[in-house]
Amino acid sequence: MSPSDHVQAFRDLLGAVGVVDDPQRLATYTTDQRQLFTGSTLAVLKPVTTKQVSDVVTLAARLGIGLVPQGGNTSYCGGATPDASGRQVVVSLERMDAIREVDPLSMSISVDAGAILKRVQEAAASAGLLLPLSLGAEGSCRIGGNIGTNAGGLSVVRYGMTRDLLLGIEAVLPDGTIVSDMRKLRKNNTGYDVKQCFVGSEGTLGIVTGAVLRLAPLPVRRATAWLKLAKAAPLAELLALVRRESGELLTTFEFMTARSIALATAAMASPPSVGPGSGGAILLEFASSSRHLDLDSLMETILAETVEYEWVEDAFLAQSGAQRASMWELRETIPEGEKRWGGSVKHDISVPLSCAFTQLIEASLSLRLYDAAAALGGTFSAEHGVGRFKRHLLEKYGDAGRVAVMRRIKTAFDPADIMNAGAVVRPVNAEPAY
Repeated sequence: MSPSDHVQAFRDLLGAVGVVDDPQRLATYTTDQRQLFTGSTLAVLKPVTTKQVSDVVTLAARLGIGLVPQGGNTSYCGGATPDASGRQVVVSLERMDAIREVDPLSMSISVDAGAILKRVQEAAASAGLLLPLSLGAEGSCRIGGNIGTNAGGLSVVRYGMTRDLLLGIEAVLPDGTIVSDMRKLRKNNTGYDVKQCFVGSEGTLGIVTGAVLRLAPLPVRRATAWLKLAKAAPLAELLALVRRESGELLTTFEFMTARSIALATAAMASPPSVGPGSGGAILLEFASSSRHLDLDSLMETILAETVEYEWVEDAFLAQSGAQRASMWELRETIPEGEKRWGGSVKHDISVPLSCAFTQLIEASLSLRLYDAAAALGGTFSAEHGVGRFKRHLLEKYGDAGRVAVMRRIKTAFDPADIMNAGAVVRPVNAEPAY
């Protein structure tokens, strides 16, 4: 069959509205978020049901065509971008965006994988509940992509990563089999936790079509503070102190360098009066669903202790919603400020809290930074994933045994390597994609 015959076969399955093959419209789907790589595709497929996804996968497997699942196309690592071969089609979940159910008693929400994160947050809030997952791309990223990359965001310190919020899943395997486990249970000890196979898999093991997510009580009170750090302030000890004294109230602990703050401030029309100390700054926030807890008093007591230890040069407690919003705007304007002044080299490392952070700050080049993170027992990817751009880093820094297990899992799920080939890992017997 010719490429046009392949496209027509998919059109027969999905109808004219379910297939995009116009070159101008395809451009939106074939370039990664950071515009570092542009691939090629026969078409973009837009199913509206899990059954249609299954039919698409079954047909693609029969035709020997690769599939690249795509949610909001916000990956920083090229994980949702087709390669340059032209032998892959993009499967966009954007038409599968339903909120299936909000269950206040089970404190859960069931959604299509194509639902935009912000919309899911709003659906939870309308029921007086909180979806704790929050990140900069929440207005465009989609739940399936959040699961595929194990997204973290701004509240990991309290609520964990996406994998910690996932209760149930629906997915289509590379042979078209539908896995349906959309249960809301917190306790379910019935063998392998299959849903976790898809978390962080970036579409290489199947296509997630639905999810059940854990919700939390909606905070009604917040206390937000800006800490000007002293030079060489011990961040791990500072975080440990705040955690110990605030219990489960801590939601945000964001460290910013003085240079990052300067870039963000220059990009803002009305920047707040707060700034960095000699060691940078911390944005700190407590949140509670209780109307009876005095968060401001607790925050003031903890801030006074950090100043007494000489870890903090000065601290400011937001006195209004506008002041809180201004502090958050400064934090969230850092990427824009970097781009305005020439961009930046993005890194996504994480290290154990017990390690010395100063060892990392001295690393000036990417590989030196990754080497330092690895030496401290950390990783080159905290939450952005591996995708296409960082697969060589997984092979370089990943434990050989763990990478071998990942390849065996990939082989078991997708021996023909039709699912997002070239991303994360390849099957045991497959030739390298690049």
